[in-house]
Amino acid sequence: MTTAPETTTSARLLGLLARDLPPDRLSTDPAVLAAHATDRSGTRPAGEPLALVRARRTEEVAVALRHAHALRVPVVPRGAGTGLSGGATANDGCLVLDLSGMDRIVELSVDDQLAVVEPGVITADLDRAAGAHGLRYAPDPASAALSTIGGNIATNAGGLRCAKYGVTRDSVLGLEAVLADGTVVRTGRRTVKGVTGYDLTALLTGSEGTLAVITSATLRLRPVPMATATLAAYFPTFEAAAEASYAITRAGVEPALAELVDGPVLQAIDPALRERGGALLVVQCDGAGAAVEATAVARLLAPLATTVETTQDPAEAGALLAARRLALPALERLGRPLIEDIAVPRSRLAEAVREIRAISARHDVPVYTLAHAADGNLHPIIVVDPSLDRLPDAAWEAAGEIFALALRLGGTLTGEHGVGVLKRQWVAEELGPAAHALQRRLKEVFDPRGILNPGKSL
Repeated sequence: MTTAPETTTSARLLGLLARDLPPDRLSTDPAVLAAHATDRSGTRPAGEPLALVRARRTEEVAVALRHAHALRVPVVPRGAGTGLSGGATANDGCLVLDLSGMDRIVELSVDDQLAVVEPGVITADLDRAAGAHGLRYAPDPASAALSTIGGNIATNAGGLRCAKYGVTRDSVLGLEAVLADGTVVRTGRRTVKGVTGYDLTALLTGSEGTLAVITSATLRLRPVPMATATLAAYFPTFEAAAEASYAITRAGVEPALAELVDGPVLQAIDPALRERGGALLVVQCDGAGAAVEATAVARLLAPLATTVETTQDPAEAGALLAARRLALPALERLGRPLIEDIAVPRSRLAEAVREIRAISARHDVPVYTLAHAADGNLHPIIVVDPSLDRLPDAAWEAAGEIFALALRLGGTLTGEHGVGVLKRQWVAEELGPAAHALQRRLKEVFDPRGILNPGKSL
């Protein structure tokens, strides 16, 4: 009887990993594998992963990749599993590389306003540690209490404060990463400025684990603002709120955040919120001129909104932002969310909102919409029955039209969640044939055997 080549390869890899890693790093327990086979998107993988490696040090990541590369076994890196595009889905025979245990804040420099952290550090934990020194980590995804720095870098996550402070890429100064063959590379620098060579740090940020596995990051910190002022404005319709949010931009005010929540989402969070209006716009200004900017925004919104409330109290501001942070958990209680994150030019945000509403009606598919209004990043969320083996055709058709809408308006398929597996079929249309081919050649340079997170992103 001849042993199948795949079985031989799997056995060889498991033997090498068991030999070269500490005994508690490797698991083939089916229950453990099932728990690490997908992410928050709910995407269901085909088959079962081969094994799980719980890495604790860069050297262990390098060992796992070196052996997987030699044997051509696919590797799926993952952090907390909070991704929303299926980027951490591990199909049959994959080696899952869990980086959540690499969770040390290695350095926090007050003088240079930077931190060096491992990829498993929780985003909010870094922000808290920086806060003890009068600093903060500016990127603020809604999942900050759960998501890891490594996962944020992998998808170039945005968040609530990205209106003023940019997305994750804008706070990454340098990286340590392991290439597919186990080679450790270091990119970037500790200085705020630097243009030596190609910007590999920016290239790896947002690459969704397809080019290298990030094992350390040097991150920019910023001073905690001198003051903040927060407004909550309710509107009769989501379209009216979207138009008002762009009016803030036209007026020349740059808020730290401007978050939109539509009526159906408010209903899911708390029916009492829905009774106050058809949409909620939360705006926060910060810095020395926060109060002056907030007064200008309130004056601008007053004739457009049904109510406007302003506060400079941190506790009250936290309560106002709680609705936005509770949105996804509230929708997850209704079913399985298919979460999109298109972005459009800010001037076309209201147009996008109207079109999404029409798509929802045309396909008879409820769409719940959130938005980082200040940068045009929309989250139209379709909620489906979690017991279904596959997404209904109507849901896919509505999602496809939403993606087409984003491109038609001069926008993008994804502003912060990444392509993963859910959006791959639309990537070529956005990139165009020449750029798409170039990106595929870059992938081959970094990962010539195609083992890193195969089937994702491109």
